Amino acid sequence: MAKKISKASKKVAKKVIRKKTAENKKTASKATSQKSSKVKLLSGGNPQIAKADGDAPIQAYIAAMPGWKSNVGKTIDKVITKALPNVQKAVKWNSPFYGVEGKGWIINVHCFTKYVKITFFAGGLLKPKPPGTSKYEKIRHLNILETDKIDEKQLADWVKQASKVEGWIP
Repeated sequence: MAKKISKASKKVAKKVIRKKTAENKKTASKATSQKSSKVKLLSGGNPQIAKADGDAPIQAYIAAMPGWKSNVGKTIDKVITKALPNVQKAVKWNSPFYGVEGKGWIINVHCFTKYVKITFFAGGLLKPKPPGTSKYEKIRHLNILETDKIDEKQLADWVKQASKVEGWIP
């Protein structure tokens, strides 16, 4: 015959179960928040950042850029923001975009395995033209390798020029 369980034992068992369930929920919540705070790197080390407008997603992207690329990202953002204090910022398609109201998106940044690419959507109109070509005549690129020193003065000049011509309007 089965043993009878006292009312006191049942109460203790319920408390233990409740406590374990609460602990499990906390642990699960902690694990979920740790997973969500860890950024996935896509091919070439490009951070996967949720699509959003403003400076915060840009800073999250830069912080998630691997190794030396993060310093390049900080420099690019600093130069653009200094040259255009009212620049509009957003992360779209896992890449930072910089734009000017009425002109559209003028610059995009993207990580690749061996370099960081800055795309000027109207780069073909800039003087001098950024060195990287595209299949589209209007678009030009600047690829920054780990060993490259960024010419901040030239970059700022291109940013200011790009802000005066129409960029990419989706």
